[in-house]
Amino acid sequence: MQPQPIELNPVLIVEDDASARARLIRLMRELTGEHARIDAVADLAAAREHLQRHDCALALVDVQLPDGSGVDLIAWIAQRWPDKPVVIVSAYAEEATILAAVHAGAIGYLLKDRDDEELRLSLKSLQRGGAPIDPLIARRILALLPAAPPPAPQAEPAAQLSEREREILALVAQGFSNREIADLVALSKLTIECHTKNIYRKLAVGSRTAAVFEARALGLLS
Repeated sequence: MQPQPIELNPVLIVEDDASARARLIRLMRELTGEHARIDAVADLAAAREHLQRHDCALALVDVQLPDGSGVDLIAWIAQRWPDKPVVIVSAYAEEATILAAVHAGAIGYLLKDRDDEELRLSLKSLQRGGAPIDPLIARRILALLPAAPPPAPQAEPAAQLSEREREILALVAQGFSNREIADLVALSKLTIECHTKNIYRKLAVGSRTAAVFEARALGLLS
């Protein structure tokens, strides 16, 4: 199954630095065209207010904002719109922040100090269903993984998910969208979204990527 492409219009940019905000607006405009809607806000409060009033297909979020952490915004978004893609664009690359962002629901993590072409290519990969991770971030994530294979999973973690939830999780791992899963298992999209939220809660994650990663670590997926 091919990865599902991500629509880049409309986009919300959450960035308090005026020059960085203008740069991201320019890069997204180059990718989406002059008629695309690109909104930008400078803090968490404005981002929450905007999202409650307007739809967005993609959010680009900085980590350090005047009124808190962008990671908290990602978790807030994941609770309300589990399938809304959010990408971190930040100058911070500490391991704790990276892991917190991934567990909160971020599908990508990019660094501001990359040149325009690197950022443009990373953001463009979203249109093909990619999950853009800066190479430095990817190395740090890999360094955190255990060198040896994890021990054989115990029966208890697997029992946390119902048979239906494991079936849906397997389809998520194959790259199917919620709407496609609903068609495959003959349930409504709303029911699939409820099952997906339950899976996230039981695995203590905030995104499809993190759910698949955690499920494989627990031996719930082959």
